Parts: sequence; C-alpha cells; structure tokens
Amino acid sequence: MVISKKPLHFIVALLVSVLPLVAAASNPDSTAVQTVAVHSETEAHHTEEPKDLKTEIKEYINHHLLDSYDFHLFSWEDDSKVAHHIGFPLPVILVDNGVQFFMSSKFHHGETVAESNGNFYKLYHGKIYKTDAEGTIKYDAEHHVTNAKPTIDLSITKNVFMMLVVSLLMLWLFSSLAKSYAKNGGIAKGAGRFFEPIILYIRDDIAIPNIGHKNYKKYMSYLLTIFFFVWFLNMFGLTPLGVNVTGNIAITAGLAILTYLITTFTANKNYWGHIFWMPGVPTPMKVILAPIELLGTIIKPFSLMIRLYANIVAGHVVLMSIIGLMFIFKNWLGSSLSFFLAFALSLLEILVAALQAYIFTMLSALYFGAANEEHHHEEGHH
Repeated sequence: MVISKKPLHFIVALLVSVLPLVAAASNPDSTAVQTVAVHSETEAHHTEEPKDLKTEIKEYINHHLLDSYDFHLFSWEDDSKVAHHIGFPLPVILVDNGVQFFMSSKFHHGETVAESNGNFYKLYHGKIYKTDAEGTIKYDAEHHVTNAKPTIDLSITKNVFMMLVVSLLMLWLFSSLAKSYAKNGGIAKGAGRFFEPIILYIRDDIAIPNIGHKNYKKYMSYLLTIFFFVWFLNMFGLTPLGVNVTGNIAITAGLAILTYLITTFTANKNYWGHIFWMPGVPTPMKVILAPIELLGTIIKPFSLMIRLYANIVAGHVVLMSIIGLMFIFKNWLGSSLSFFLAFALSLLEILVAALQAYIFTMLSALYFGAANEEHHHEEGHH
C-alpha cells in the first residue's frame, strides 16, 4: 500500500473515521416500564431541587466535556428567569424510516419535540430519542431511559463541525504555502514563514530518524496532517468557543485506528516475521510469544488513543475547576489566586496542546519505522 502524498486524502479519512455513527438501541422490555412526559412532575421535582455552587460548577464542567447538536457559545437569564442562548444550530441527520434532516434549532435546547416526516424526536441529556408528539420519555425500574434511538445518527455535531473547520483551515493554509513556494522560488512568505520550520522539524527530526531516508516520504503527508490536525484542535479547545474535540475518546480512537491501519498495511515481511516467528528464539517460546507480540500491535494504538484523550480531558477539568474556585472563594484574595493559577495553567496548556500533537506524531513515526525495518542486524546479533 502506497500512501498518497496529498494531505487532502488523509483529512477526509480522518473525518470519516470519527463520524459518530450511533447503533440502534434494542427494544425495551415491556415489564416494569413507567411512562413519564418530558415536563412531568418527576422532572419538575428534579429541577426544583436547589443546587449548591459546587454542584453547578461540576455540571458545567461535565457539559463542557460533552459533544452537542448545536454550537452554544454562552447563555444567561434575565430578571424574569427567561434563558437566552447565544450560538447557532447544526444539521441533524438521522437514518430512521428514511433519512430525516432538520436543524437542531427544532429542539429549542431540549425544551421541545422535533418532528420530521411524521417521526418525533426528543433531545434528552445530550442524546436523541424517538418519542411521541407529547415528548414522552419512558423509564425502566432503574430509571434508565428505554426510548429507542434512531438507527444511525450522522448529525453534524459540534465536534464534527470543528473538525470540518480545522480541515478547511489546513487546506487553505497549506495550499497557500505551496503557492507561496511556487511564486517566490522556494521561499515561504507570510504565515508560511512560521509553519515552514515546523514542517522541516517533522521531516528532519521525526520522520527521517524514525522511519529512515528510504521510506519516510510516503508517510510525510500523514505525519504532517496528523500533527497540525491535533495541534489546531487542541488550540481551539483552549479558546472560549467551548470545544473539546480531542477530549472525545471516539475522536482519538479514530485517529489511533488510522495509524494502526497504515502501520499494518504498509509493514514489510520482516515486521510480520518478528511478530509470528521471532528469529533466534527457541520454537516453544515462539508459540508463546507470537500471541503476545500480536496483541502488542493492538496495544500500541490503544495507548495512543488513551494518552491523547486523558491528557486533554485532564487539562480541561483542572483548568475549569480552578476557574470555578473563583466563585467559591468569593473574596479578593482567593479569587485573585485562582485567577493567576488559571492563567499560569492556561499557558501550560498551550505547551501541552503542541506537546500532545508532537507525541502522537512521534509515536506514529516510530510504529511506521518498525513496520519498515530491514533484515540487516540479525546475523551480527546472533
């Protein structure tokens, strides 16, 4: 398999690999099911319970970490306790009795039922469920929602929208850089002066040392794409836009699977020989080590997935928790200390955003290098 040298192919592959395709929920058991309307007394009881400040901060952090069907910037309540939301809706695309397409504004932030071609859907705790015209939500004995979900959910959520934005930004940025090279005799102009050293660093200090001069070129388009894709998404996550793309484990899983597939389908016979029949090892041990080595090929991308996801989520949680301390202390000393600590941590998060992109790219290059290692050192070793 020869890797295309056009980053566009990989950007498309990245997006396709992480689109949230949600499987259908199984039909709920009819026993021990209670029917409750959306604005029933049970839900009203929960909304009327007073919440302390710590609970509100925790709920806000959890809300920030989740994906959503609209791009919500901020909201407030006026003197009459009417909520006002600033943002814009996103397309909802459901495969359920045909293709259902409508804008998420139909949900009115989960307050109303959305109707599409005679089907009714309710946005409930960040998920879409099938319901009736009254928005009935059904629960089992453990108070779990038993309403069926749409067969397939291809909606453009906030995370998918940001991936599209970053992809278009990268296409515009680096196509402009390529044109700048062509017009100025191989000399970068404008923003290209900033990105050119980074591209050369990825080539000279990541790709060539880990993959080798012979094979590094076929992986360069992927390594450059994955670095800037992760880095830009991480940087957007530090803005007030409230996005948390790489803190979504489905996204990091998609990226890790892509690295695994490229490693697997571009590996040479020497790579597979070391996995299934290690040279210089007694035959009984080969039988024992082969499954372990094969499992190791799966564990490597799994570690990629967890490392990126855990570091980004931890950074967001800690930063927002420190910001929340300003409202808990309610005095100039505690709030000031929290502010300066949050500011310092924000600067550290800028470093972490680039560091995580670097680590993901470096480890991907290491895996590609191992997959293309030549059979030249074994005779001297044994």
